[in-house]
Amino acid sequence: MRKKLICSLLCVSVAISMITGCGGNGSSPSSLTDGSEAGSKEEASSDGGDEAGSETEVVTTTGDANGTHFDMWTFVEMHSQFYSNMVQKWNEENPDKTIEVTFTTYPYADMHNKLTLALQSGEGAPDLCDVEVGQFPNFLQGEVQFKELNGFMEPYAKDIVQSRIDLYSKDGKNYGVPTHVGATVMFYNTKILEQYGIDYTGIKTWDDYTEAGKQLADASEGKVMMTSVDTAGTDWLSLSMAEWGEDWTDAEGIADVTIDSVNKMLTMQQGWLEDGIAMVSPGGHVDMEEGYANVADGNIASFPKAMWFMSRFLNYMPEMTDTWAIAPCPVYEEGQNRSVGIGGTGTVVTNQCENGYLAAEFLAWAKLSEEGEKKIWEDLGFDTCNTAIWTDKSITEDTSNKYISYFKTNPFDTLNEIKDEIGIVKVVRMTPAIGEVFNNTTLNAVLEDGQDVTEALQEAQDNVSLEQ
Repeated sequence: MRKKLICSLLCVSVAISMITGCGGNGSSPSSLTDGSEAGSKEEASSDGGDEAGSETEVVTTTGDANGTHFDMWTFVEMHSQFYSNMVQKWNEENPDKTIEVTFTTYPYADMHNKLTLALQSGEGAPDLCDVEVGQFPNFLQGEVQFKELNGFMEPYAKDIVQSRIDLYSKDGKNYGVPTHVGATVMFYNTKILEQYGIDYTGIKTWDDYTEAGKQLADASEGKVMMTSVDTAGTDWLSLSMAEWGEDWTDAEGIADVTIDSVNKMLTMQQGWLEDGIAMVSPGGHVDMEEGYANVADGNIASFPKAMWFMSRFLNYMPEMTDTWAIAPCPVYEEGQNRSVGIGGTGTVVTNQCENGYLAAEFLAWAKLSEEGEKKIWEDLGFDTCNTAIWTDKSITEDTSNKYISYFKTNPFDTLNEIKDEIGIVKVVRMTPAIGEVFNNTTLNAVLEDGQDVTEALQEAQDNVSLEQ
């Protein structure tokens, strides 16, 4: 037991180092987070969006004191507020099986460490818990200590993006309810681009994007760059892998980080830096305080990020309303996938829950029902896993919605355009180790120090192989 416990803690600590590598000072989500969820700390949120990950422990209780009581842990306070609203709605609609939930919001690392210890010891775990996507593989090792949720999710499955369900599954059994799709899109500063005579709607490929970048650099005399590249996050690489249909790992979970899609993206980014088309993101990541400031100051005209980044604009750049457009990402060759799902949080029912059936029934309804999905969009600003929401005109054409009114283009127009082109990069046991190598060493070597890409990737592979 002690050996198993130490191994689990080591896995958690490696995964956390990857998250902090992506988020830098912890003020923003990692490339694997919901974004929305940890966001300004993992949603400002990974699934979140704009919710800030908690820095202190916060405890609240909601619901019917005479109903079934549950304890739930999360690492984003905005998540607990969402669930609290859904508890009230559940009790209104189910007076015969009301519930009361005590929510405890912990700092990100503390919560995942505490959950690991509780599951390993067999006591002290909550009934329900949010688990960030980058951490989830650690909890699928060996005998899974979460309740299987297939039957509870089945009534909603026909409208749910299957790849988001697969993220939290093992051997055909689902153990986590997803929060959002995290579809990656390109954000364009239309005011800058129009000022320098660039039409972003004509950008279809990375060659188009590169040419637009050169035009911008020349027209602005180097004052504005097309984008910034990250040295502390792998989102750009995930997008490239999705476009080429590649992945860090094969079906057996064996990693190969020297794949062509990663090499192509890093080689292209090196060229951008050399030609003055791009800069390295301040602080290493666009999703950090330094990154927000760089965007707000008009130093870059575009960047790719998951849809949950919309909340960052409203939280950190509210004055830039009616400036930014949302569009599909460029591709290497037309016909490739133009997006990839990034980030996420899978919510679980632990095997220590005494009323697991009711807990699972509530959880699936709260997050996957039409009512729950609408609240996820309205409250959290996430691109919902239920794609039926994407064509509901009462939602998609609601100009009073803060997200729809902020952007130059309607977010749902882009979502529906790329609906069938959202690729996935698996999150598996090796993912944390890969992230640690790239975020701590490889990306800096290539983008800051100019190391040969092929050489740097082989060195990364050698390091990753030590963990296999």
